[in-house]
Amino acid sequence: MIDRPRDADDKPDDSEDQPNNEDDRLETTDDASLGIGEGAPAESDDDGVPKESSDDGASQESSDENPSEEATEAPPQAARGIISKGPRPQFIEVRFKGKRSDFFTAHVTPPIRLREFVVVEADRGQDLGIVIAADELARKKCEACEGCNKNSLPAKRVLRRAAPLDVERGIELRSEEGVIRRDVRRMVSEHKLKMKISDSEWQWDRNKLIIYFTADKRVDFRVLVRSLAKKYRTRIELKQIGVRDEAKRLDGVGRCGRELCSSNWLPELKPVTLQLAKDQNLSLNPSQISGACGRLMCSLRFEHDFYVQARKRFPKEGRQVRTPEGTETVQAVNIFGNRVTLRNESGELRTLSLEDLKRETAEARKSARRN
Repeated sequence: MIDRPRDADDKPDDSEDQPNNEDDRLETTDDASLGIGEGAPAESDDDGVPKESSDDGASQESSDENPSEEATEAPPQAARGIISKGPRPQFIEVRFKGKRSDFFTAHVTPPIRLREFVVVEADRGQDLGIVIAADELARKKCEACEGCNKNSLPAKRVLRRAAPLDVERGIELRSEEGVIRRDVRRMVSEHKLKMKISDSEWQWDRNKLIIYFTADKRVDFRVLVRSLAKKYRTRIELKQIGVRDEAKRLDGVGRCGRELCSSNWLPELKPVTLQLAKDQNLSLNPSQISGACGRLMCSLRFEHDFYVQARKRFPKEGRQVRTPEGTETVQAVNIFGNRVTLRNESGELRTLSLEDLKRETAEARKSARRN
């Protein structure tokens, strides 16, 4: 057989078939960047912190040899941790360690019940929590929080119900956190950082370790993050919180002898000012109106509306009222006892109920009209 020489027009155009390497090159960034300030995550650094080894090379070779197997034999949904969608999505609230809670959407059959442990989506992994509210109750609690979209379900999902082994693993992680907290405090002392370590928390899949701390000023904790990443071989997140949030996480007993409102039922912590104590006629002594965290009590905030509405039924202090006794000045009001204290022109004080005060002022007006 004689080969016919190929013309110049028959040559393949390499410029059209081959990809442009400059345009198609992907730029990768190290996700273990370190930061200064609140919530700066870090995995490793340039000091050569070793990472967990994987069989990426072997898996790559097997995929190159049989490129069609990966496309034809896809893993089932259960292997990827995805639950098939049920007939009706559930709106649930899940609580984690430190009274931290979040809202999720569940597509699980049968429906999830209260006090059940579930595995949910978390930041680059999975976390374990317990269901504290479901359906309409969870939806109302979500609407009470700021920034909640009332017309849509939460973006985060419940992956599955937790198995007994999952719960045991979570208990083991909780037992390790006390030792971690002491080790971090020792490192803080060695690096001479002005920060107070409050708590530590493992993510359930051990992909992240969160360290909570309080500080008066901004702290440069980059050296501390490197030491922690080198020791625990995981992603480290140092999160600065306030003293109110610290009391909420650690829990405690208030002046009333009951559990702290912030850790028991308050959905969010709002600012508390001294003006709230003035409006409620409370003592301005800080030792009497401060809570376990050393700041003004949260009750001053959520009880303020009650005081404002209740005082509308009473005359303002210092106001002069006309009664059969003459012109008197309102000296004080007791909204709980429903009583008013009056002072006449000679300085004498008398206390009567709000109904009696209204009756006397009405009689004084009638007598004034007759005259």
